[in-house]
Amino acid sequence: MTDKHVALVTGSSSGIGAEVARRLSAEGWAVVVNSARSVRAGEELADSLDDACYVQADIADPEQARGLVQRVVDTRGRLDVLVNNAGRTRPIPHGDLEAVTSEVWHEILDLNVIGTWHTTVAAMPHLKKSGNGAVVNISSVAGTRPAGSSIPYAVSKAAVSHMTRLLAAAVGPEVRVNAVAPGLVATPWIEGSAGFAPIRQRVESTTPLRRVGTPADVADATIGLLRSTYTTGEVLLVDGGAHLLI
Repeated sequence: MTDKHVALVTGSSSGIGAEVARRLSAEGWAVVVNSARSVRAGEELADSLDDACYVQADIADPEQARGLVQRVVDTRGRLDVLVNNAGRTRPIPHGDLEAVTSEVWHEILDLNVIGTWHTTVAAMPHLKKSGNGAVVNISSVAGTRPAGSSIPYAVSKAAVSHMTRLLAAAVGPEVRVNAVAPGLVATPWIEGSAGFAPIRQRVESTTPLRRVGTPADVADATIGLLRSTYTTGEVLLVDGGAHLLI
């Protein structure tokens, strides 16, 4: 149990989620770190933060999503903020339609959309009790433009962005729901993927801010939305101006 406000950050053992967890901890929150795999990394991150803990769960499984939220409430006594960061993709050229099988659709949608939904629904009664409950979904600029690592990924993020608006209208005034939609962010997974270098060069040469994003950029936006108590239903683009390009 804790007297601090409690934040659950899904998919937070590395990259954007880990940086959001660090920032929340620095802001004085008790943080619950989560991942489906990467247990050691998640535990090490939680150990490095003040008043944090790690819970393993794969939110693509509805029972595990509900169990994750229940574990947070059972061990921490409350839940005030949910950051839905967990997600996955498969890099597939948009023109390769045959490569997008039903398996690919289910793998991506089951986590990015349905997992986000089940986690949010499970958290909602506790967020409403908070008095200042908030959800921040990590979407993508691929949900607003014809871009992204694959068509299923882009579709999933479009769904997350619209889910954000629909939920905000449905659960106010008790809970605010917003989203951050990053562009290209230099996470360890992205930097290690094939084809990253030319995409980075294109972003650095064409976007107004002339650089790729960092996990810290996304964490800044997430914290900003949590502080903006008169903001709900907003999908904040954090893409260096990439959305301005034709």
